[in-house]
Amino acid sequence: MAKTRSTRRLKPKDANRRTKKKISPLVTDKVEFVDYKDVDLLRRFMSDRAKLKARRVSGNDSQQQRVVARAVKNAREMGLLPYATKVTTQRRSRGDRPDRGDRPDRGDRPDRGDRRPREDSSEASKPDQSTETPVESAVEAPVEAAVEKATEASTASQGES
Repeated sequence: MAKTRSTRRLKPKDANRRTKKKISPLVTDKVEFVDYKDVDLLRRFMSDRAKLKARRVSGNDSQQQRVVARAVKNAREMGLLPYATKVTTQRRSRGDRPDRGDRPDRGDRPDRGDRRPREDSSEASKPDQSTETPVESAVEAPVEAAVEKATEASTASQGES
């Protein structure tokens, strides 16, 4: 029994989608084994932000996509491929911005005379440097005694020879 063809016509949007099937670079290059060390081949399956391209974009079948994904993961682990890359874009100049409404310019700010001046808290936070803490004196005394003993020993050994 023969199938009847539907008389429903495709919309122009659907007609554009049904184009030629994308062929995988693995097939065109006749690659038999995908090696994680072949970075140039693996980069063809990655986007500019180092994401793995989808099957429908790259043209791989499901088995090829699994093999490529495993190779990319191994190459990332070995440090041959990045996990992510930064993409910098050019900043637009201020003239390209749309109108910002009736917002006043920065020079048109109201007077700020009602605010109190800021207090300088840097003097209050500084400790009094004239007093010596007991920890410093306790540490310095044994060190000075050890230095004196070492100098006495070295001068005594020089006098004997």
